[in-house]
Amino acid sequence: MTSSDLQEQINLKAITLLQEDADKIEKLIEVQMENLATRYCPLYEEVLDTQMYGFSREVDFAVRAGLVPEVAGKLILSKLERNLAVLYEALNNKATQ
Repeated sequence: MTSSDLQEQINLKAITLLQEDADKIEKLIEVQMENLATRYCPLYEEVLDTQMYGFSREVDFAVRAGLVPEVAGKLILSKLERNLAVLYEALNNKATQ
């Protein structure tokens, strides 16, 4: 195995791990969206914010370490941020009704 093959394997593994973590946060967002009609939970919002912050630091580390291309890291993060923005917009709409 050449060093470029090894680097590619490491990059793929890093992207896979980041995507798995992103999927977990995505699930948290989905659960809150499903429960939006029945209740609003500020604690859940805090958990999501904390998870997003931790994940952004994880992505930053992977990019700085050269494990993930910056574009790939930003794509994963921006997708989560868009979904979180949708959730917060729905929560705000619910609160004003």
